[in-house]
Amino acid sequence: MKLELIQNKIHEIRGQRVMLDFDLAEMYNVETRALKQAVKRNIDRFPNDFMFELNEKEIENLVSQSVIPSKSKLGGAKPFAFTEQACPERSRRSVAMLSSVLSSKKANELN
Repeated sequence: MKLELIQNKIHEIRGQRVMLDFDLAEMYNVETRALKQAVKRNIDRFPNDFMFELNEKEIENLVSQSVIPSKSKLGGAKPFAFTEQACPERSRRSVAMLSSVLSSKKANELN
């Protein structure tokens, strides 16, 4: 994925630069639910500030900014926002940590 495309998927939420779970899932070529499950199963491998779950107000704000076309795209789940520690252009170590818990060809290549 080109750096420019990745940069367009970085948002500021809670004063932090983040990437949303569905964008990272697309980058790693896995389903969003698979990414979230893998992270939850391996949560002890990540630092505390690695990610957070968006609240309703933050979701509404993303919908109003057209980052998310509608809340229905989320399928009832609240997205995870992965902090700069998880963003590919910032920390290779963190990308390796995230890709190491995913099972996809793309994740293996990035790892």
